[in-house]
Amino acid sequence: MNSISTNSFISVVIPVYKGEATIGRVVNELINTITELFTIEIILVNDNSPDDSEHECIRLYHQFQGIVRFFSLSKNVGEHNAVMAGLNKSRGDFVVIMDDDFQNPITEVKTLINAAINNKNDVIYTYYEKKEHSRFRNFGSWFNDKVANIMLNKPRNLYLSSFKILNRFIVDEIIKYDLPYPYIDGLILRTTDKVGVINVKHQKREIGESGYTLKKLVSLWLNMFVNFSILPLRIATIIGFLFSLFGLVFAIITFVEKILNPELPVGWATITIFISIFAGIQLIALGMIGEYVGRIFLSQNKKPQYTIKKSFE
Repeated sequence: MNSISTNSFISVVIPVYKGEATIGRVVNELINTITELFTIEIILVNDNSPDDSEHECIRLYHQFQGIVRFFSLSKNVGEHNAVMAGLNKSRGDFVVIMDDDFQNPITEVKTLINAAINNKNDVIYTYYEKKEHSRFRNFGSWFNDKVANIMLNKPRNLYLSSFKILNRFIVDEIIKYDLPYPYIDGLILRTTDKVGVINVKHQKREIGESGYTLKKLVSLWLNMFVNFSILPLRIATIIGFLFSLFGLVFAIITFVEKILNPELPVGWATITIFISIFAGIQLIALGMIGEYVGRIFLSQNKKPQYTIKKSFE
């Protein structure tokens, strides 16, 4: 492996949410570990955190002026939107995206940068031999991985980690997307197939709990479903066709039975069940179409991806 180029300018984008107790240590260790090798900027994006994260980020900006840049969003928009805000403000040759919770050791940032500089991949993801997330978060990651295999045509051996590094080319392509529902990994995978993977360590969360609730995970999955694939609409069409075919066959069978046995009683219960099933299928399909149309409407209505309320540069 070639030696690391100290001429590279590195941006580190960190979305901050309930990170009051950890973000100070993360920034301090990044500066102590990385600045000896690289020129870096650390971009903190406060996703309208309910704790005192904003004041801590402002303190870090004043302590490390010239290195730390801080942007505070006016409302909570979710991790991917907050990362998009950071990517739009980044200036580095390479951009590291990482969390504020210390589950990614700072020493692994150096490993990630080294891998990016010495390879020609547009993005390098990390994966873990052992994940230290909660069971709920691990299940969500597993489900997200399986869905992404189908929706995004993702390589099956690729884990879509939030801890990754992107080169300038892929960042510039991603930030062209200005609609309200970004999904970073979808934007990456639709742009390039030069994707690398390295193994890194994963630590237990020291303080607090993951900000990913069931509601946020469902919202993330919807972004993947609706924004980067029309497969759900095709599935709805196929299901509708199959149920229509089944209904036709059942109608023929019922008609023949009635001819052969005129005394056969009318099956009101069966009719009710089938009406309920077909109505449910129709409502699901309409809801799916409505989700697409609603997002088109909000996009045309210029719903913002994020809104920066305060900037410290």
